[in-house]
Order: sequence, then C-alpha cells, then structure tokens
Amino acid sequence: MAHKKSRHRHIPKQANPAATGERAILPLGALMFAASMSSWAQTADDDTKTLKPVVVKATAEAEPSGKDSLRTTTTRIGKGKQQLRDIPQSVTVVTEKLLDDRKVDTVKEALKMTSGVTFLAAEGGEEDIRLRGFPLNTTGDLFIDGMRDPAFYDRDTFNMDRIEVMRGSASMLFGRGSTGGAVNQVNKQAKLLDESQVDLTLGSYQYRRVVADVNVKTGDDSALRLNAMRTLADNNGAGTSLDKYGFAADYRWGIGSRDEFEVNFFYLNNNNGINYGLPYIRKSATNAALTTIPVDPSSYYGTQSDYNHGSAAYATFAHTHRFSADTELVTKIRKGDFERDQRASTVRIAGAALQPGGVLATRENFSNATVLTRGVQNKIQSMENLFAQSDLSTKFEALGLKHEVLTGVDFAWEKKIVRGARSAAQGGVTIPAKPTTTIGAGGTGWVDEDARVIGKTSEFESLSGGVYAQDLIHVAPHWKLLAGLRYDGMSAQYDAFNLATNAVTNYQQSIYKMSNRFGLLFQPSDRHSFHLSYGTSFNTSGDTYSYSTATVNTPPEKSMNVELGAKIDSADRRMSSRFALFRGVKLNERNTDPLLNIAVLSGKRHATGFETDVIGKITPRWEVYGSYTWIWDAEIDKGAEGTEGEGRRPSLIPKHQGSLWSTYQVDEKMRVGIGANARTKMTPNRNPVNLYSDGYVTYDAMAEYEAIQDKLTLKANLINLTNKFYADSMYANGHYVPGVGRTVYITGSLKF
Repeated sequence: MAHKKSRHRHIPKQANPAATGERAILPLGALMFAASMSSWAQTADDDTKTLKPVVVKATAEAEPSGKDSLRTTTTRIGKGKQQLRDIPQSVTVVTEKLLDDRKVDTVKEALKMTSGVTFLAAEGGEEDIRLRGFPLNTTGDLFIDGMRDPAFYDRDTFNMDRIEVMRGSASMLFGRGSTGGAVNQVNKQAKLLDESQVDLTLGSYQYRRVVADVNVKTGDDSALRLNAMRTLADNNGAGTSLDKYGFAADYRWGIGSRDEFEVNFFYLNNNNGINYGLPYIRKSATNAALTTIPVDPSSYYGTQSDYNHGSAAYATFAHTHRFSADTELVTKIRKGDFERDQRASTVRIAGAALQPGGVLATRENFSNATVLTRGVQNKIQSMENLFAQSDLSTKFEALGLKHEVLTGVDFAWEKKIVRGARSAAQGGVTIPAKPTTTIGAGGTGWVDEDARVIGKTSEFESLSGGVYAQDLIHVAPHWKLLAGLRYDGMSAQYDAFNLATNAVTNYQQSIYKMSNRFGLLFQPSDRHSFHLSYGTSFNTSGDTYSYSTATVNTPPEKSMNVELGAKIDSADRRMSSRFALFRGVKLNERNTDPLLNIAVLSGKRHATGFETDVIGKITPRWEVYGSYTWIWDAEIDKGAEGTEGEGRRPSLIPKHQGSLWSTYQVDEKMRVGIGANARTKMTPNRNPVNLYSDGYVTYDAMAEYEAIQDKLTLKANLINLTNKFYADSMYANGHYVPGVGRTVYITGSLKF
C-alpha cells in the first residue's frame, strides 16, 4: 500500500554541513523520498536496496505529520522549535488529524478537547477562556505562529495545522498574560510537494461547508499554499445562521537554505447570527436558587435581526537566517485589521407583574405562557495592530557545558476603537424596543437598527515591547537546567467620549515588569523526561483595552506557577504520555475597594491539581488521544466585598474534566472512532450562591471509508450521540449557552 503524499519530507539544505552530518542526512532523505514515490520504486538500482534499515522506519514513525497522527513530539510554542521533552511545562498539541477526526471547525471546539479548559459565556461572543481555573486574556494569551492574536472574532480552523496549549505561567516567553497559560494557533505552511485536497461536508440543520487546501511546488526551494473555506448553516437549529468564508495564502522561498523567506495573508469574514444564550429561572417560589430552563437547546428566543458580523485580516512577512546547523535568527512582522458589529438580545425571564396572573415564574410553573423580555447587547468595534519580533536560537559549548540559548525582542502597537449608538437626545434616533413575548412564541421578528447614528465612545492605543533570554544548560549527564528572564514595557492611553456632551476623558498608564522562568529536567533515557519548574506572569488593568478612574493607576497583577511533571514514551515510540502536578497562585488579584471605589491588589486565589495526556498508537491499528484534569484544591484566599467570596471555590473550575478519542483501523479501507467529553459541575463567573451547571458526559462517533485509495475518502461524524442537554458556558446569574445537540455530518475528501 503506497504511502500518502502528506508523508513526503523535505530535508533542508544546510548552510555549512559537516561531512559526517551530510552523509547521515542524505540517505535518510533518499529513503523517505523513495518510500513516497512509486515511480522511484520501479526504477531504483541496487543502491536503493541499501536504504531499508529498520531504524530509519522507526525514526520516520516517531514524528509523523499532523495529517497522519494524533501525536507529535515537537512544538514551536516556546518561540523556537523544541522537543516537547525539553520544555519543563505541560504542553498539549491538538493535531490536524484530531481536528479532522472529530469534525472540529472552530478554535473554541478544539480547545474543549484539551482538559482543564472552560469558557465564560462572554458578552462579546469571542472565546473567553479559563485554563487551570484562571482566565486567559483574549488580548494577551492567544497567539498565531507565536505572535499575539488579541482581536475579537470567532476563529475558524480551516487554515490551522495544529493548536498548541502551554499550561502555567508564560510571561517570560510572551510578555503580559495570565496564570493559566497560552494558546498558539499554527497556520498551514507551503511545502515542497504538489498536494491538494477538497473537503465537502453536509450536515444537520442545513450545514454546508467546503474547504480547499492546494499546495504547489513552484521551484527547487519554493512553494505556494492556498486554503479557502465557505460555510453556510442554520446554527444547530437555534434560529441563528452561520454564514462565513475565509481565504489564506502562504508563499515560501529559499526553503531550507541559509536565507528562507515567507509571506502570508489571512482573511476571515463572519456574517453570522448570534444566540446570546438562555436565561436562568428560580427553582420555586420558596427557593431563590437559579437553574436552567427546561427547553430544547436548539430553541431560539432572540430577534431575527440579531447578528454577529466581523472580519479578520492580517499579513505576515518572515525571514529565517541560518548561521549554521545549530544557529538561526527568525524575524517576523505582522499587520492586522479587525472589525465587529454585534447586535444581540439579552433574553430574561420577566418579573411577576408581566407573568400570567401576576405570579412569579419558577421552574415549577414554567410553561409556554411564561413571559420573556429582551434587552440590547450591541458592540461596534474595530482594531488595528502591528507586531514585530526577532528570535535567535543557538547551541554551543562553554566552560565545559552544553548550552541551548533562546533570546529575542518583540514590539507591538495596538489601537482599538469602540462605537455606540447616539440616543435621540444625543442627536440620534429612537430604535424600537425589542418586544416581550412568551416561551411558546419563540423568537421575534425584525428590529431595524440600521437607522442608528453611530459615534465613537472610546479609543485605546498602546505601545509595548519586551526583551528576553533563556538558557537550557546540560549541567550533568541526564540533567538540564533552564533559566529565563524577560523585561517588558507598556505605555497606553485611553480616551472616553461622552456622546451627550462631547467631553473627552483621558487616562494614561505605563507599566514596566520583569518575568522569570526556571526549570530542572532529569532525562535518564531518550524516552523519559522529568521536570520541576517555576514561572511568573503578570497582566495589566488595560488587558481589556480600557481604563477607568478605578483602574488607571492600578499596578499589574502577579501570578506564579509551580509544576512537577513527566513526559514518557513507550518502548516502541508509538505512545506518549504526560503527567503533571501543579499549583497556580494569583498573588495580588484586583478587587474594588468599596470605600475608595478604586481597584486595589488585595485579592489572592490558588488552584492545585493533576493533569495527564496519553496520545499515540496502542497497536498499529488502534490510536488513542486522552486528556484529563483533576483540580481538587481551588480557593479564593482573599477577596473583597462584592467579589466571588472568600473561602469559596472559584467560578468556572470543575473538579474533574476530560476528553477521550479512540480510532481503530478495521481494514485497509475502513476506520471507526468513538470519543467522549466530560465535566463535573461548576459555578459561573461572579460565583452566585447556589447556581451551578450540572456535570455531563457527551459521546461522539465517526466512521471513515477510503473509497479510492489515496484519492477519495467518505466520513460520517455523529456529535452528542445521546442528545445530552448541558450548559456549555455560563455568565454570572444572567444566562448560559447550551451545548450542541445531536448533529450528523457527512464529509467527502478528494485528494489530487
């Protein structure tokens, strides 16, 4: 059976390779190229027969491409390319194969396959993530190819090679950020081969999606890759639509040579409906505790005019200069522009005066006659950013010790503008109120908001930069010591505009902060790596692109993370496992002083737990991916009036959470898979008393048939097999967003 084209490998040209290194590389490249090209097999001479040692085959299988395996052994989330075993922190990699197997189209859904991740039902609709119980700032903890991705849009996976999740403090590498960690989205790159694929998916609720991935070798050391996507659907039957398209282009030249260049462009347009969620309801007239309402999760109660229209566009230029086989300098520049116009309805249970008979609505008397009200949650925002960074990685020996040094500088300019509708008194117009209806009536008709007169309400602009260096030192046989230090500076100003008086209030803040990272690694063999690490992080009061009188003079919060972990490969190198004991502490959390009405660093919280990932092939036919987190000790150590509650478990932290996926190759043509996502109960943000989501387990299944070898594949996915109802994300005591109900997808993949 011929190998798939995606397994072709290009062996880079070394700038000044040693003779011994060249002899080692060329036979390996010849073997892999011969294994991929049937025409070579037919014309090979006797020399080809010498290129079949078992050890080479094992090496190739140890690091398959993301299209072919759930497992990988390398990452670039630490700026330079590194072996996962050399990173003294927990890293989970979601490969392209896992994304395809489980039919995942968004970054949010992809992150649900990594344990310890939960979501706030955010006011803006963008991913508002919690990792290990701590919030990841969407302004500072999401990255694309190692560069900050701080904008507000629904991220699609059509151009993603993989998603990397680093857990624990990461400010030494990335600057301002949270305690929880960082998420790096890796875009697809052009490769030196001719390979194309088109996927067409049809599914429940009129789901239609086509994705094209075309890679063309344009020269001996150059290639072009184009990716495109179009998706239309009635979003899970919830009365809201999916209408999005995207395009990405990547061109590389000088691939593998001393000077390699890359330019790419990405564009995504979302013109989607928006389901802002369902309201909570009292349990009974005598029990004020809130609970979910008993309706089908596909029900929609907003207005037909609600939508979430946004776009994301960025262009990147990258240059890699290889001084030698062990030293390279990577420089990147990216310019981005982002837009969002959101019109949403905040659906709530009406008060007793509006309910039938003037009786308070509760879970006990809930019916089709229960009355709903609708508020307005509109956002009009735009953002520009410019990022530049340069990272140098090198290996050398000094004072009898081996060093692996990574150092670099980065720069960021960010500008965000928020606009709002003027009232009639402010020179605008009066928009009709959204109507009050009953549960039985469902969603309401169109509310025309196009007549709004829009004005600028705020503008945030910042300049920031950082310089860092870390050294991985081989201090003794099997022992490595990692030490890193970073210095950041950030200057920002925020203007608030009063639409009634045209007055402008200005706030300014400058921040300068150090971050550090230390780790000790013990690697008794090439299959075992044990680590103990400590790192710090910080995040500023301007991470939401706004300041106020209460926050402008508040110093950054500081966090620390301690981790004891291990990464172990099986004897046949087909399986990798990761284990970690961790403790994260936010040392000085922002709270509002009720007497002074300013934000002060008076709070403290911690989370202690255990994590494990198991990824790879149990047998040549049986592949598995599993991720599990147990946070047994989480507490708000210090709080303030009006906060989540001192001594209580923080919000959005389930005690147990996990994801499992397993596939089996029945024969040469048929592959089947089954998986599950599970979570125990948790409270929403702001920790309201007696309000929590119930735990749940959902099951998914997949069957794949290779109709024409290496050409045509047919795949069926069944999501939420038992049609389980559950609260996927939550927001305070206002609303929750239910998880997706039972959904079927059929995908045809054509390769050429």
